[in-house]
Amino acid sequence: MDAWILWLVAACVLGLGEMHQGGFYLGPFALGAALAAVVSALGVGVLLSTVVFLLASGIVFATLRPVARRHRKTAPAIRTGAAALVGRKATVIERIANYEGVGCVKIDGEVWTARSFDEDEVIDQGERVEVVEIRGATALVMR
Repeated sequence: MDAWILWLVAACVLGLGEMHQGGFYLGPFALGAALAAVVSALGVGVLLSTVVFLLASGIVFATLRPVARRHRKTAPAIRTGAAALVGRKATVIERIANYEGVGCVKIDGEVWTARSFDEDEVIDQGERVEVVEIRGATALVMR
């Protein structure tokens, strides 16, 4: 069997391994094996195609691996919309009593229907509370 076929098989196996592994460890070696297959198909010896494999794999690994590692470290998701209100302070503008179904708070200048996170707790007007959760258009708050 010709050496270029072995290099091509190695490139395919390493490429498949990279697709299933996902850490960008085997990708550079798959590219190196593919280049070694091309060089070997041109008629150079096994020694030179092995040198091409090692050099190409090393260069690709050294240059692309740091880039791949940077891209894997994504920034934390920015909370937007109602999710951004969780943890904010609010002022009770209408007494909150879950059993009566009443209560409003002002969060960053917006008026929201509010309910106490603790079902039995009544929170009086003017008190400062913290938004614990947003359910639909209702803010769940606690002191």
